[in-house]
Amino acid sequence: MTANKRTINILLIEDNPGDVRLTQEAFKEGRMTVNLDVVMDGVEAIKFLNKQEGYSDKTIPDLILLDLNLPKMDGREVLEEIKSDPHLKRIPVVVLTTSNAEQDVLKSYNLHVNCYINKPVDFDKFFDIIQRIEDFWLSTAILPSMM
Repeated sequence: MTANKRTINILLIEDNPGDVRLTQEAFKEGRMTVNLDVVMDGVEAIKFLNKQEGYSDKTIPDLILLDLNLPKMDGREVLEEIKSDPHLKRIPVVVLTTSNAEQDVLKSYNLHVNCYINKPVDFDKFFDIIQRIEDFWLSTAILPSMM
């Protein structure tokens, strides 16, 4: 089944409401049909992915967009949990964060992130980044089935 013939489920793990709104708008403008679920901290992300405490009806995402600087459990810890779980480790994770610190980049790749993107502060550039994520991850790449 090709990506453009089905709804793509994306989990956005982001605590900044402005970035959440921009991401939602960018995907609405896109060519793909996207179901974008949002959680605002790392603890909720793990609950969502494990279908716990109010998330039992949620679909396992095809792609995760992950901010590193999160409350309760930071994105590095979330990434480590995802990539060490045999049921979740195949989900592609794109780190989308304001950090461009070399140690964050290296740690993320050491934890098997699929892509690391520095989040631009400019609206148009941010919108462009989301469109590029859609173009590559949802139109070009073949995502694993999460059945």
